Amino acid sequence: MSKKPRKQRAMIYSGSIQVRRKLVCAHLSRELREKFGRRSLTVRKGDKVRILRGDFRRHEGEVTRVDRKRGVIYVEGVTVAKADGSAVQRPVHPSNVEIIELAQDKWREKILKR
Repeated sequence: MSKKPRKQRAMIYSGSIQVRRKLVCAHLSRELREKFGRRSLTVRKGDKVRILRGDFRRHEGEVTRVDRKRGVIYVEGVTVAKADGSAVQRPVHPSNVEIIELAQDKWREKILKR
């Protein structure tokens, strides 16, 4: 691995979807951190998150979509008005949120038991 910023960015932008999955991670809340014994987890559709930075700071909502290609997530209620008056969801970088509630399924439970 190179430590040159240009090569690091190139790896991120040209990486496969499987590699980019690691880039869509967010910190867990203190309660979840103590419960599961880990600091971060990949964000999934259905997780409840709290936004920590930006215009929508302190907003809590459910993740409606995860865009691995762009490396962003879309949170319920985080919308901006377009010029014609219609609302459109605003993307949020996963590093600016913390997961406060997990969407559990059998695969995720298996990951958390590791």
